Amino acid sequence: MNRQPVTFRDLDKMPYRQAWEYQESLLQGNLELKKQARDREIAGEPYAPQTRHYLLFVEHPAVYTLGKSGDMANVLLTEQELADKNIEFFYSNRGGDITFHGPQQLVGYPILDLEKYYTDIGRYLRNIEEVMILTMAEYGLKGERSPGETGVWLDPSVKGMERKIGAIGVRSSRWVTMHGFAFNVNTDLRYFDNIIPCGIQDKQVTSMEKELGREVEMEEVKEKMKRNFEKVFESQLVEG
Repeated sequence: MNRQPVTFRDLDKMPYRQAWEYQESLLQGNLELKKQARDREIAGEPYAPQTRHYLLFVEHPAVYTLGKSGDMANVLLTEQELADKNIEFFYSNRGGDITFHGPQQLVGYPILDLEKYYTDIGRYLRNIEEVMILTMAEYGLKGERSPGETGVWLDPSVKGMERKIGAIGVRSSRWVTMHGFAFNVNTDLRYFDNIIPCGIQDKQVTSMEKELGREVEMEEVKEKMKRNFEKVFESQLVEG
């Protein structure tokens, strides 16, 4: 099987804005390569774009981000209260509503040219969910999808027991993706008390630590997530 090569980079701990700008630079680089290929094709010289796939892992300092379809009413703190708690806030160009990023949460940003995979955003979102679901299964946790709600849940069909562990918000430009997923490993869940996560009322947020009753080794989760990404996306991660 011909597996797509994907450059993997662990950014360690990085502020949200810096990671966003880095993602944007990678996306724009791929868009320029696509433009060059299109210009050559118009000139009668068929040429496949030499776009490059990336997968970035990162942990952010405490930050709330609001997606393009988000509602500020889902942010329960004032600007001054955010400053007092030392929590950043950004309007993001990803899809989705309000979410939180912070320490001990694994954030993954795939920058993929989906034209080399499939041109189907719905399938892409389901595949990101599958990566998280497979990783949870290695710890004995049953991650599931909730109809009409992007992300990964535990007990989504049990009223009052629904709890979200993985959130997704993406952007795609000419089938090149950016932004991605946030997976709660040992995340301090009290941060979610200040927002209505993803704009979904009356449902809980959870973490690996809470579900297992113990702290989970972040590097171990990263390795499992990488392996499951390779499996689901039929790709080969290359450090670079």
